[in-house]
Amino acid sequence: MTNKAAMLVEGAKEWAANYGDFSNGSEGAVLTAPLRVRAAWGANDADAFADMFIDNGSALFGDRQLTSREEIRQYMAEAFAAGWKGTRLIEEPREIKLLTETSAVVIADGGVARDSEENFTFRTVWVVVKRDGDWRIASYQTSPVKN
Repeated sequence: MTNKAAMLVEGAKEWAANYGDFSNGSEGAVLTAPLRVRAAWGANDADAFADMFIDNGSALFGDRQLTSREEIRQYMAEAFAAGWKGTRLIEEPREIKLLTETSAVVIADGGVARDSEENFTFRTVWVVVKRDGDWRIASYQTSPVKN
């Protein structure tokens, strides 16, 4: 195996670990949406982050309720240019509830980290919907948890 192929395999194994207990079937498919948001955050890419939300998607950050994809895009662009620059979103899925064939809730423990620190400081709730055959975020909300 070439070095490039070995690196790709290693990267795939590392990414697969993000699925935890939800690597197969419908639950794994649902989880792809929060994982793509997580990848966009890791790249500090506000456009890719916001593009994972439906048009009228919502996100709650602290006391700020964002109610459209464009509000989310603007907020994240400002955040990635300032205090969240160089951060990554870490999350560990706890539960996935399929509500219908096209809607689900993902509950995870998470945090915002720099470098190698992993401090789970909030619980996230993702409302995920299937649109045009792809899973997208309808709503994202975090609540602080005690460590």
